[in-house]
Amino acid sequence: MPAADQAAGTAAPGVFGPGRRMLTGGLVLIVTLVAFESLAIGTVMPLVEDDLGDLWLYGWVFSAFFLGNLVGIVVAGTAADRMRPAVPFAAGLVLFAAGLVVGGLAPSMLVLVLGRALQGLGAGAMPAISYVCIGRGYPHEQRPTMFALISSAWVVPSVAGPALAGIVGSALGWRWVLLGLLPLCAVIGVMALVGVATIPAPDEPSTESNLLSALLVAGGAALVLAGLGSGSVLKGLALVVVGVALGLPAVRRLVPPGTLTARPGLPATVLVRGVLTFAFFCGDAYVPYALVTVRGLSTTVAGLALTAATLTWTAASWIQARRLEVVGARRLVALGLGAVALGSLAMLLVLMPSVPAVVGIGCWAVAGFGIGLAYAPLAVVTLAEAAEGQEGRATSSLQLSDMLGTALGAGVGGVLVAVGAAVADSDTAGLVAVYLLGALVAVGGVLLARRVPGRRSAALP
Repeated sequence: MPAADQAAGTAAPGVFGPGRRMLTGGLVLIVTLVAFESLAIGTVMPLVEDDLGDLWLYGWVFSAFFLGNLVGIVVAGTAADRMRPAVPFAAGLVLFAAGLVVGGLAPSMLVLVLGRALQGLGAGAMPAISYVCIGRGYPHEQRPTMFALISSAWVVPSVAGPALAGIVGSALGWRWVLLGLLPLCAVIGVMALVGVATIPAPDEPSTESNLLSALLVAGGAALVLAGLGSGSVLKGLALVVVGVALGLPAVRRLVPPGTLTARPGLPATVLVRGVLTFAFFCGDAYVPYALVTVRGLSTTVAGLALTAATLTWTAASWIQARRLEVVGARRLVALGLGAVALGSLAMLLVLMPSVPAVVGIGCWAVAGFGIGLAYAPLAVVTLAEAAEGQEGRATSSLQLSDMLGTALGAGVGGVLVAVGAAVADSDTAGLVAVYLLGALVAVGGVLLARRVPGRRSAALP
């Protein structure tokens, strides 16, 4: 348990007990803010594409955010091992708000992509610092509950966010979906900062800085995505080769040794997190596109698919919080990845004209349940195996894999959709490839999950 509780010689208070109330509330609120933004932009992207055009940049709107997120996570995570977490957290809030302004005023899709990258850079500090706060501010037995609470923070945004974004986007324009979040960002940001400020700096500050490596990873991933989307085979191959050459060595420096070979234990845990997010977000980014562009639903109704997935993600998070010690992380992760594969395959049915489009809501809810079942146990294992005072490095490695998987999944999905439209003159062809790829990656994750620590390693000390 945290040092304060040990010194007091008493049982640790609950997550909303004295001394933790502001911290818990702040962490939940900041996730709520990011959730509103994520679900809102996903819902109105068909409107954005109608207004700004440049379908080939559609996937980059998501990938830029996640690549910026990747840099923010690594920088904030390592900074939290050197100083009070409140400092990088405050910097992240400022950058996130600046990104909302740039994106909301964007005159072109390219500027929107740049604004989303800035948002991602700021937003990356939030989960990184949240994980550090959970690792330092809560005893082991309360951590699964905290991760479930954080997942629950998506409930209100998932219920109200897509519908509200659809209404605002249709009535006032998509720009106000982003700009309208600025007042919420100011209020929630200050409240969260008060709670995060209660977490001290580590007793033995680290002197390590991973900024250059983080930039190389993000730049390498961007070059790979640009190469995959290039119209020229030679140019595309060159970009991919350069991207891998830049990014792969940097990834090796940022993750635990043996991660890329799925060494059992913490390395495999970090790798599987990236596989999980690739499989899920490869398809998640294109659920509204499939339902609106291909099947003709309204953005409001299509947004219900994202809502359903978020609700099932939350429900599964609470299930894992209660069953983790009994079932074990390994089994929960494998079951979750299997559900993601099933949901992705089910989305292929929605692309058939004979199947009612609203079936897509239930199909993607299955995938949401799967990622909810697998996501938090991987974080619990990581915190359990992190060295004391190195929670920032361990959790930033996990989230690096998380964001890299998400960015590559959404980006590769965008390439497949764009290629399908250009080569086959069909929106459906690209989406079929997207959901088949998501299912295949998820099945691969099920096999890798055997190397994730099971009941003993994930159990409470």
